[in-house]
Amino acid sequence: MRFLRLILAAATLSFAAVGAHAAEPKEGVEYKTLAEPVRADTGKKVEVIEFFMYSCPHCNALEPLMTDWVKKQGDKIVFRRIHFPATGVNDVHAHAYLTLEAMGKLDLVHDKIFRAIHVERNRLNKDDAMTDFIVKNGVDKAKYLEAFNSFGVQTKMKRTLSQLPAYKVESAPTIVVDGRYMTAPSMVGRPGMTELASQQATLQVMDYLVAKAAAAKK
Repeated sequence: MRFLRLILAAATLSFAAVGAHAAEPKEGVEYKTLAEPVRADTGKKVEVIEFFMYSCPHCNALEPLMTDWVKKQGDKIVFRRIHFPATGVNDVHAHAYLTLEAMGKLDLVHDKIFRAIHVERNRLNKDDAMTDFIVKNGVDKAKYLEAFNSFGVQTKMKRTLSQLPAYKVESAPTIVVDGRYMTAPSMVGRPGMTELASQQATLQVMDYLVAKAAAAKK
């Protein structure tokens, strides 16, 4: 119990350091606890899921901060992204993300997709346009289409849709820690805070929740 208090106190001090309004993240304000946790087989490591969308400007702004945060966590967490399928099972961006993930090609194209949409104003909102873009950035077309149409990727698309009600996710970016705690910049942000400040505060809330979840695993 003393160990739990110590690590939560450290996380709380870190949260306060970014200038958030509360000295400690408050349940029901900066984060929520899911009524029915979603179990993850990650052993002593804490699972962190970011629900995101390529088309979301807030996800685009959060991406570099999230990448740095994940690196700092090291082997304390198991991190994964789920592309929120805003338009359902035929969502172009979600389908492309799952295809690249299955191929092990996300590192090659992931950041470039964000840049294309938000800097170059290329919406990539059609399968053909997305495929052409991915191929131009170094992915073999035949292999991409094979993975795109595969049973495995089609199944994951359907599974993603079925996961949303369990996680109670309705928008992006949303972060779920250990299958039980949910937070987001939209929850953490306060009137007068810049988007950057709300995102930094969200990462501090995530520090707190990871510490809380890790302590519970001891």
